[in-house]
Amino acid sequence: VQLQASGGGLVQAGGSLRLSCAASGRTFTNYAMGWFRQAPGKEREFVAASNWSGGSTYYADSVKGRFTISRDNAKSTLYLQMNSLKPEDTAVYYCAARMDNSGTYYFYRYDYWGQGAQVTVSS
Repeated sequence: VQLQASGGGLVQAGGSLRLSCAASGRTFTNYAMGWFRQAPGKEREFVAASNWSGGSTYYADSVKGRFTISRDNAKSTLYLQMNSLKPEDTAVYYCAARMDNSGTYYFYRYDYWGQGAQVTVSS
C-alpha cells in the first residue's frame, strides 16, 4: 500500500491542523493505521493508532484529549485532527500501515510508511 500524507504547516500555539493520509494500492480495511512523529534530534515517537474500522483508537499521553485519529474507509484516508497545539508538537508526522486488525504503539510493527508532513507550532 502507498501512503501520502498532507496537511502539515505552520500554526501558532493553541491553533489547530488536520493531517490526512491517503492510501492506495491495496484494500484499506486490511490495515490498522498509526501516526508517529519525529522532532529534530529525537527518536520517532508514537502519536495515535486506529484499528481497521476506526472503532478502537489509542493515543500517547502527550496528545490525549487534544488529538483525534479517525479514518474514512470509503475514501481510504486516515486523519489526525490536532487541536490546542503546543510548540513541543513540532515534528515531522508520519502515517503508517500494518496488515493487522489492531493498531500498536510499536513503530517496527508497521509495514508501510508515508513520506511525512512537517508540522511547526510557533510560540
